[in-house]
Amino acid sequence: MTDQQRPKPYDVEVSVTAGRDQVWAAVTQPDVLRQWFGWDYDGLDAEIRHIFVDEATFLAPEQMGWADGSYLEVTGDEDRATVRVVREGRPSGDRDRYDAIEEGWRSFLIQLRYLLDEKPTGVRRTLYLTGTATGRQALALAGGKATPVGKRVAWLVDADGHLVVIAGREHLASRQPGRMEVIVSTYGLDDAAFDVVRKRWAERWTPVAGEARVTTADTPAP
Repeated sequence: MTDQQRPKPYDVEVSVTAGRDQVWAAVTQPDVLRQWFGWDYDGLDAEIRHIFVDEATFLAPEQMGWADGSYLEVTGDEDRATVRVVREGRPSGDRDRYDAIEEGWRSFLIQLRYLLDEKPTGVRRTLYLTGTATGRQALALAGGKATPVGKRVAWLVDADGHLVVIAGREHLASRQPGRMEVIVSTYGLDDAAFDVVRKRWAERWTPVAGEARVTTADTPAP
C-alpha cells in the first residue's frame, strides 16, 4: 500500500466551556447533533444516523469509534471539556496532503464549540456554499478577521452574528484556486429572515466562485 492509499492519521480537538456530560450528549443525540454537525441538505438526518448511530461503536465511557480505526472521545469535568477525534496510524511521507475527513472534523468541531460556548437560541439553519476560488477570495467575502484552524480551515462570526466556517482543498493562503466550502450557520431565523441571508450570500458568492452552488435544507446532496 502506498502512502497515498494509506489512511492518513490525524488528531483534531477542541475545548469547550461545557461539562463533559453535556458535551457527550451533544455528540450522541441526533437532535443536538443537528444543531452543529455538517450542513443542511435533504439527507442530513440520515447521515447523522448512519455515522453516529448505525456505524459508531461505543468503546469506553465517553468514547466512540468507527471501522476505519478512528475514534471520538470527550474528557473533562463539570465545567470544561475537550472533544478529540483521532485516526491513529503511521505518518506518511506527505503529512500535509488533503484528507476530507480530517478537514471535515476541523470544520464541524468549530461548529460544536460555537453551539456550546455561545449558546445560540432557536433552530440552526445553514447555507453551504461550494465552488472554485482561492482562500483569500472566500475570506474576503466573509469580512472581518478569521481565526485559522490548521492551514485549510478558518472561522469567524460575521457582522450579522452568523458563524462562518471557510474550508479549502488548498491552503487558504495559497494563490492557487481550488474547491472551497463555506458553511454559514444561523440560529432562530424565520423563513423571511433566512431568505434574506441566503440571497445576500448567493449574490456575493456566485460572481466569485467557479461552478458556484448554494445548498440549503431542501437541496439534494451536492
